[in-house]
Amino acid sequence: MKITGRTWLIAAMSVVLLSLLALRWFAQPDRVASLLLARAGAALGLEITASGASEYRLLGTPMLVVRDVVAKQPGAATPLLRAKRIYLTLPWSTIRAGGADLIVERIELDAPQLDLPALLRWLATRPPGETKIPTLTDGLQVDDGRVTGDGWSIESLDLQLPALYPQRRVHAHASGRVLAGGTRLPFDVHAVLIKPEIGAGLGLAGQLSVESSDWKLPMKPILGGRLHSDADGLGLDRMKLGATARYVSGDTDLPFAFGLAGPLRYRGGVLAIAPIGSVVHGDDPVPELDAHGRIAYGNALSLQLAGKIAAWPSSWPALPAPIGASPSPLPFSLNYAGKPDFSDIAALSLQRDQTHFDGRFRLPEVTAWIDAGAAGSPLPPLDGRIVTPALEVSGAQLRGVEIEMDDPAIAEPPVR
Repeated sequence: MKITGRTWLIAAMSVVLLSLLALRWFAQPDRVASLLLARAGAALGLEITASGASEYRLLGTPMLVVRDVVAKQPGAATPLLRAKRIYLTLPWSTIRAGGADLIVERIELDAPQLDLPALLRWLATRPPGETKIPTLTDGLQVDDGRVTGDGWSIESLDLQLPALYPQRRVHAHASGRVLAGGTRLPFDVHAVLIKPEIGAGLGLAGQLSVESSDWKLPMKPILGGRLHSDADGLGLDRMKLGATARYVSGDTDLPFAFGLAGPLRYRGGVLAIAPIGSVVHGDDPVPELDAHGRIAYGNALSLQLAGKIAAWPSSWPALPAPIGASPSPLPFSLNYAGKPDFSDIAALSLQRDQTHFDGRFRLPEVTAWIDAGAAGSPLPPLDGRIVTPALEVSGAQLRGVEIEMDDPAIAEPPVR
């Protein structure tokens, strides 16, 4: 076949026309972003859209910026992710690999909103064993993020991850505040993960505070454990938490230290440690105690503990003789189900030698009674019953004593 000059001219004009059309298409970043997001969504089983202005760069290290991003499962009412801005840079080798080589230079997210229940529903649909850890050579930064759970949220989340490599140690810094009902937990912590995989060791340290309307509990925690993900939920195996803390309420400022240990799980909107071991150490009036049991926190707080108080603090109202003269520890059991600020009714069983107490109380009222000392009521704000073989009252010796205490403010039945 003979190629004439006219044929060459037509071919050249066609190439020029196609090049102009391609340049026109590439000159529209929103179209480029829509195509890339559609392909990413198809690979992940998600619908990903960006309604804001987009940018991209192909020279040097390719860069993509998308704004007002929404990602959700097809047909889902709730997006698992929204973000005001996502910035992504990745090398040409990753683009040419078509996803087989997950090397990314840097990711930045401005004001992302992550819905944890929606995320977990999406993860449950993914084929097992498909997760591959990407490499982030210049790290990840999250500014003003928000994570929403069942009845709680993390607000003003800032996260810095300098780098991420499979099989390498990961360092991170996070700050923000957790909101759950009327309780706030501002935090600023540093974390180290031995490597980014399930079963790897995690360490965390920094500052955390539990705050309610009339009290707060600032602390410096040190936490360790191993990442866990299975049918029983997400969490930590062999979790150990130690902290120095202060209970602050009005003029009261009580320093103490405590430790917790047990498997930590989050599932179905509930955070739980069961079984749990705990110890508390502090100067008077903080009691020295150790206990075991379980704790769960979702829409409410559930606590069941059994253990012993080493000694009755000297600054607490004195116990009558002969109970107060005994050096024996005080075995106890404590059950609570209610608001996280412990303002609801708790059930307490306490024993020293042959003396038994079973009753109910509200912690803020008991704390106020202890603070009042001699200026307050001689009877604690309790509803319950004391049984003791002997009691001394104003020099009189009483035998086979049973005392009923009735607090009209505690009308509900005891917590079981």
